[in-house]
Amino acid sequence: MAYRMVVNGLARTVDVEPGTPLLWVLRDTLNLTGTKYGCGVGACGACTVLLDGAAFHSCTLPVDAVKNRAVTTIEGISPDGTHPLQQAWIAEDVPQCGYCQPGMILRADALLRRTPHPSESELRAAMTNLCRCGTYDRIQRAIQRAANR
Repeated sequence: MAYRMVVNGLARTVDVEPGTPLLWVLRDTLNLTGTKYGCGVGACGACTVLLDGAAFHSCTLPVDAVKNRAVTTIEGISPDGTHPLQQAWIAEDVPQCGYCQPGMILRADALLRRTPHPSESELRAAMTNLCRCGTYDRIQRAIQRAANR
């Protein structure tokens, strides 16, 4: 079945089976491999993308729910790496293995869209993605740095 959506600012039409998770449409059909597969059940957040500016787990989001909506992946947040969160991630030396970082950055972006200057408790409550390297303190510092830019 054909589905129309806007991905990283470009109108795209994909022909996939109904119910296909958005994650697989992005990775396998559109070759946008920055969005990672982690758990497959929406628990870890490695697959986080923005849908109309809100954070969603793409592994559990069926493509049917995305029709004509704007999807942003890590590739679309800032192709040249100048997004404030990308710059803050570098300045705070956040990544270790880096696997969770695309989802973390997109969840942080959704947070800052809703709450431009989050308190520490708001930040902790919003950042539910898992980081197997445990760089949570650096992630929080990076988000605060980006918020203060």
